[in-house]
Amino acid sequence: MIATRDAYGKTLLELGRENPRIVVLDADLSGSTKTGIFAKEFPERFFNVGIAEANMVGIAAGLAAGGMIPFASTFAVFASGRAFEQIRQSLAYPGLPVNIVATHGGITVGEDGGSHQSVEDLAIMRSLPNMTVLCPADGPETSAAIRAIAGYKGPVYVRLGRAKVPVVFPNGCDFTIGKGVTLRPGSDMTFVTTGLMTAQALEAAVILETAGISARVVHMASLKPFDVDLLLQAARETGAIVTAEEHSVIGGLGGVVCETLAEGCPVPVERVGLRDVFGQSGTAEELLIHYGLTPGHLVEAAQRVLRRK
Repeated sequence: MIATRDAYGKTLLELGRENPRIVVLDADLSGSTKTGIFAKEFPERFFNVGIAEANMVGIAAGLAAGGMIPFASTFAVFASGRAFEQIRQSLAYPGLPVNIVATHGGITVGEDGGSHQSVEDLAIMRSLPNMTVLCPADGPETSAAIRAIAGYKGPVYVRLGRAKVPVVFPNGCDFTIGKGVTLRPGSDMTFVTTGLMTAQALEAAVILETAGISARVVHMASLKPFDVDLLLQAARETGAIVTAEEHSVIGGLGGVVCETLAEGCPVPVERVGLRDVFGQSGTAEELLIHYGLTPGHLVEAAQRVLRRK
């Protein structure tokens, strides 16, 4: 079990040692986003802008235009909400290579409550032209993704979490922007997942196997660009899809899957995620149960979609 934000902090430090062009910005949350690890070793390349997220993005844009490789971090609710205009105008519109790495995404922020639980950030960032949107499953994949974007030519939004999550990928795993990964074969239906819901889907697939149902698990860390070919292959071969995300079903993974299948291979789809509601205060485990984001709920969704197949 490791939090993706912890993997981010560790990898950022490694990148800082390897490349003097790496600079890091934070909006007074470096202890929580784990950028403080970088700041301790490289204070001359770390900028705490205070509670001024919009200004942070503007500074990052200037640093990128000057040839640096900026990583700018805050909570997902602030990155996608408070700084949206600056991300749109100063990063996405000119296509500047700034990495917005937002932690504390989704409801597993827990007791901080609905005001701090971003359940719409992936949809917001997906809507921006030129923006790349990533949501890794675990610590090793986060490390690989952060390394991949350090040399990427364009703006990137990476969504990370607060809570520790199960490890799915091996250390040193490969990561390719725009590509998904089939983590488990299956012939009856497919779970298409992102973020921490990938581990939940793998557990659900084991449960379904005991009932004689063969469930494929396809993990999509890259929501934009999206692996259209891998999704269409799963749809053609299994004929039924369940999406799973710690995010609203509107505009996130469920949205891109339904958009893609409507144009390329219409099959029954069940979307597991928040159903057009905000989060609330509670432990991460309590909230995953309350909002139907557990392996048991995924099993039920698989059974529903199979009845429609």
